[in-house]
Amino acid sequence: MENLVQIAMQNVNFAAIMPSLVLTCFGMALLLVSVFSPRGKTTHVAWISLIGLVVTGFVSLGAWNNPEFCFAGSVALDNFATFFNIIFLFAAGLTILMSDDYLKREGYPIGEYYPLILFTTAGAMWMASGTDLMTIFLGLEVLSVSLYVLAGMFRGQLRSNEAGLKYFLLGAFSTGFLLYGVALLYGATGTTKVVEIAQFFSANTAVLGNPMAIAGMAFLSIGFLFKIGAAPFHMWTPDVYEGAPTPITAFMSAGPKAAAFAAFVRVFFIGLEGMEAEWTSMLWILAVLTMVVGNVIAIKQDNIKRMLAYSSIAHAGYALVGMVAANEIGVAGILFYMLAYTFMNLGAFAVLTLAGKQGEENLTLEGFAGFGFKKPFLGVAMTIFLFSLMGLPPTAGFAGKFYIFAGAVKAGYIWLAVLGVLNSAVSLYYYLRIMVYMYFRDPVEDYGWVKMPVGAVISIVVALIGVLYLGILPSGVMEMAKLSIF
Repeated sequence: MENLVQIAMQNVNFAAIMPSLVLTCFGMALLLVSVFSPRGKTTHVAWISLIGLVVTGFVSLGAWNNPEFCFAGSVALDNFATFFNIIFLFAAGLTILMSDDYLKREGYPIGEYYPLILFTTAGAMWMASGTDLMTIFLGLEVLSVSLYVLAGMFRGQLRSNEAGLKYFLLGAFSTGFLLYGVALLYGATGTTKVVEIAQFFSANTAVLGNPMAIAGMAFLSIGFLFKIGAAPFHMWTPDVYEGAPTPITAFMSAGPKAAAFAAFVRVFFIGLEGMEAEWTSMLWILAVLTMVVGNVIAIKQDNIKRMLAYSSIAHAGYALVGMVAANEIGVAGILFYMLAYTFMNLGAFAVLTLAGKQGEENLTLEGFAGFGFKKPFLGVAMTIFLFSLMGLPPTAGFAGKFYIFAGAVKAGYIWLAVLGVLNSAVSLYYYLRIMVYMYFRDPVEDYGWVKMPVGAVISIVVALIGVLYLGILPSGVMEMAKLSIF
């Protein structure tokens, strides 16, 4: 018995889970702080959350080029996980910065809101670090359960209730598919460890054609595709994004989406590398379908939150192009694009957060009429974020799409790259509509309710710096992304 305990302790390396451990400790401490804080006083909780994110960031960066492994190879804090950890921390930090004044305006200054964001981020980190399918599932559940609560946080609003319930029901259903895929792959290979799955397929190539293995790959794909909002598993996205609190909508579109891509890439490029021909053919079709569905339906939207929800579906399609390419540029392009998308999308939602009235009103195109002239700083910021979402230089969106499409061309998927560029051209229409209303329509409001709280302004400025830096000097971050791939 004593020997078993010693062996177990030798397999525990807390350095490999230290970032998520730090974040979880901050989250639990903040739950206690919230209990003993006066009702409605949440500003200090928000700032302590930010301190927790900064500390976690330093801990994560300490693992760069110094990988740590633990729990018998079920968790790996390598460059890949570290890069995604930084994305998650930026997404969480920008969300917290734009949230405090917003929650008070809406009448829901709830202290538990911030620990839930930290727990969601910790779950995302486990997904990125997971080298075992069960570890990835654990991270997915921690992330999802926290998000279900955050999406339905505004209990007095029917839209928020609908968002939380719909996300919970469909999320649980998709998790069932993912678990069934894990079970089938375990049945075919006898292991849930990603590396061991790859080794089994390499030693037993005949099993690659096994219907159980193919079905396991397909069901696993459904779970990941649901989380990234890819068509035809996207139906939850517009309703949940529209009904959830605006900062949470921003967070969901960046952090959890990046976590799903992290797990997707690690499992498929390592564990299921032997089935690359099968899953690239599948993802080719889904990438095109996702881009077309997202962009075409976004054209008809008048609610900007809903428009950006369909836009996020299209952006998931762009990132899937990098997976189809399955080469260094394409995979590194996914990492780069997730970081770029975090800045440009959270920046746009930060402006929406400030522009909205109490009760989530005024988030339509008509509500933005003349906004650019009445609020010049916010108008210019929104314009830059929209240019980046379009993929125009010199913004992060252009650099991200360039790398992903370049990877597709290099891999020989020229038509896929062409379709991606054409879809980007289609997106110009609905992004430009927002700018037309901001600058070429007479204002119907004076926007006197729009405040400029310090936190929200910081989030917009940080997002602007990120968008412009990644657009003008992308090579440094792209090199880091290349160092992060397997």
